[in-house]
Amino acid sequence: ASALGFAFVNLASPADATHFRAHFGGFRQWAARTSKVCNVSWASADQQGLEANIERYRNSSVMHGSVAEEHRPLYLVNGVPVKFPKKTKRLWPPHESF
Repeated sequence: ASALGFAFVNLASPADATHFRAHFGGFRQWAARTSKVCNVSWASADQQGLEANIERYRNSSVMHGSVAEEHRPLYLVNGVPVKFPKKTKRLWPPHESF
């Protein structure tokens, strides 16, 4: 199986984001053999911050019961997974091309 190859990472401060970008920009030392290179970029203003990301994904089709847990957003607090906030709307399954 092949991963989609992307992640959204919300960091706690601008300094953390700068450090993260310096470390992971161009990263290619993956555990699995691949030619993929990590590209780090800033999100648009409407996707900045934890609350914005929660609101974006809590009612997304990626949270539908037909989507495997390992393909859903992972919410970490101090490095420990916590339950993603509950949906507030009816969730539709993702498109077949997902």
